[in-house]
Amino acid sequence: MESEEKSSIAGHMFDVVVIGGGISGLSAAKLLAEHDVNVLVLEARDRVGGRTYTVRNEHVNYVDVGGAYVGPTQNRILRLSKELGLETYKVNVNERLVQYVKGRTYPFRGAFPPVWNPIAYLDYNNLWRTMDNMGKEIPADAPWEAPHAEEWDKMTMKDLIDKICWTKTARQFASLFVNINVTSEPYEVSALWFLWYVKQCGGTTRIFSVTNGGQERKFVGGSGQVSERIMERLGNRVKLRCPVTYVDQSGDNIIIETLNHETYECGYVISAIPPTLTAKIHFRPELPSERNQLIQRLPMGAIIKCMMYYKEAFWKKKDYCGCMIIEDEEAPISITLDDTKPDGSLPAIMGFILARKADRLAKLHKEIRKKKLCELYAKVLGSQEALQPVHYEEKNWCEEQYSGG
Repeated sequence: MESEEKSSIAGHMFDVVVIGGGISGLSAAKLLAEHDVNVLVLEARDRVGGRTYTVRNEHVNYVDVGGAYVGPTQNRILRLSKELGLETYKVNVNERLVQYVKGRTYPFRGAFPPVWNPIAYLDYNNLWRTMDNMGKEIPADAPWEAPHAEEWDKMTMKDLIDKICWTKTARQFASLFVNINVTSEPYEVSALWFLWYVKQCGGTTRIFSVTNGGQERKFVGGSGQVSERIMERLGNRVKLRCPVTYVDQSGDNIIIETLNHETYECGYVISAIPPTLTAKIHFRPELPSERNQLIQRLPMGAIIKCMMYYKEAFWKKKDYCGCMIIEDEEAPISITLDDTKPDGSLPAIMGFILARKADRLAKLHKEIRKKKLCELYAKVLGSQEALQPVHYEEKNWCEEQYSGG
């Protein structure tokens, strides 16, 4: 079998070629290989994992600078990771979370910050209930068949928020909710798509929660291991540093060319890259006009993921868990979580710079961003220890040419 695999790679003829070595592409290739399909994965980068990326160095041991969190209902990735021998641990929310709004810090427990104004409280409840009820009308596997699909797709989330919310407080938090969940501005996303996305994640409470929610767990050793371990199984059927530039579907077999002038032939192609990145590939015949127009209208979100390391988890002295929800236009970070290792080592706070703020702060030097984050954490947590980090890691996904955001 091994000799057959080597000869097939040398001959550049395959049943299926998968473009993209992220979790989706590698999972597809793994499934095909298990059914004796001759498959090859072409990955543009010098690593697998796509938007999951585990960095390893002496300062952090390991850190997920890309996608990291898993929770209940995400059965496929949990099943896959278990098969690959990976373990998870719970993100710490044992102590109090904090909300920072109008220059003040308010500790709380639970998924959402408390609302004291009775009118705003009603407004919040109506917002979450309305979004969840609208989501129930959207078929999970065919959102375009929802009764109001066309109407909702013509509406941005900003339009919907303005329509639903009566108070400025609720509108601001709803905008933050969009920023955090899809790293975009409300005016940039279709209401139909966002409502479908939230529905797929289990509703407004589950998508935003740590306990019993989307941010409940992380992988011991990093999420990058999912792709790395699949790559180990696939062996030489994964080729790195092979950006696909040309796909010719005009003949009996499909011809694929890469930037480094390698040619492959196959019966089928699976595209497992963000749709907008297919614009970097030349197709023959050209893509259908609707598809071509669509990929120009599917931008990626904007995000810089930041990890600040400290000598000790000083926030726990105040009975804070490290999770901060920050409602302040001048603040670089919108939300944080404790990123300390499960054994208590390497205390750290992970923060997201999102959407418009990512666009704005990306222009600054890394050290300036670091300083701004430390000053913000000191203010929100009320501790000068936040000004004395021992290490800083960040990843600006907007500058990744093979992710786009």
